[in-house]
Amino acid sequence: MISGIGISPVGRRTGRTGLELTEAACREAIADAGLTPADVDGVTTVGDTPLEDAIPALGLVPTWTGEGGTSVGGSMAGVHNACRAVASGAARHALVYRSVAMLGGSLTADSPPPALGGRTSGLEDTRKVMGDLGTLLAYHAYSAANWVGMHAQRHVHTYGTTREQLGWVAVNARRHAAHNPRAVYRESLTIDDYLAARMISDPLGLFDCDVPVDAACAFVVSHADHAADGPKPPVRLHAAARVSAAGGWTERADYPRMASTEAARELWSRAEVGPRDLDVAELYDGFSFLTLVWLEALGICGEGESGPYVEGGARLGLDGDLPLNTYGGQLSAGRLHGHWVLHEACTQLRGEAGPRQVTSPEVAVVSTGGGPIATCMLLTT
Repeated sequence: MISGIGISPVGRRTGRTGLELTEAACREAIADAGLTPADVDGVTTVGDTPLEDAIPALGLVPTWTGEGGTSVGGSMAGVHNACRAVASGAARHALVYRSVAMLGGSLTADSPPPALGGRTSGLEDTRKVMGDLGTLLAYHAYSAANWVGMHAQRHVHTYGTTREQLGWVAVNARRHAAHNPRAVYRESLTIDDYLAARMISDPLGLFDCDVPVDAACAFVVSHADHAADGPKPPVRLHAAARVSAAGGWTERADYPRMASTEAARELWSRAEVGPRDLDVAELYDGFSFLTLVWLEALGICGEGESGPYVEGGARLGLDGDLPLNTYGGQLSAGRLHGHWVLHEACTQLRGEAGPRQVTSPEVAVVSTGGGPIATCMLLTT
């Protein structure tokens, strides 16, 4: 179960180091779980702040540590590893953290490929899961915006998805961000604003792309018997799946599907609930189109039906059929490489979301990843 959650201050070009942000998030998560650093006997990360820096700064003396890349399951791999450690008895209270920093500089044909995990080791992970990386770079597709844009174009061609429908993902995120004091963008965004913004990689425009920030997020995964001692309602991990699928971004036989297809299938095979039981969805929106991909993969709507499903935004609102990205998503709140989706799901299930609180949610789904990597989880009260 997840017994504690924490998040640092979130901002753009804050000047704060990754270690400072990590400390803030981790100390909040440990206290939220009703623990002290001495109680934490496990720690793991896939983030920018190395364990060798975080452990002494936090005063931890762990008996289990885990630090790995993102080649299986993407950036949420640390949470999975912590759950396995607790389930196996390797740790009783495992701390998981992820720090991010705004990226700078430029990418040219001679530059190394971007790291999926945000650290230097991520370069190796990228090559492991992207067999088509050489081809993409040869055609000057250097950015994930290019890779996702190609998928989105195919979806437009095959199913008639429109830019306006994509826009409702961004507009919905901004509406929810208005109720989140941590979100970096809270001012109004209309469909007209969305359509007027500059194009980034057709059909993806400026507001289809997530917002880089400086921030950190942390969780404490505890043994189930801590539920009676914790000060906050426990959030239980009902089912989880993480995959790295063959075919990279472009070489799948069922293109434009992604690894989310396999991850969702695995998730539901392990679950005692189904898509109709969901009360809230916190789905990855590194790009707006990836949210459509997850809606279809999870069976929330049919194949090719995600555009009409989100159109108008009524289904996605706080009082809609399935409230979506209730904190503002990465498109408006800020990019924490998927970890904020888990933080928000826990916040909603605890009933602690304030003005953006969904009425009495009991089952939440979270997801991260795109292309050849994917993670998803079902959380319950």
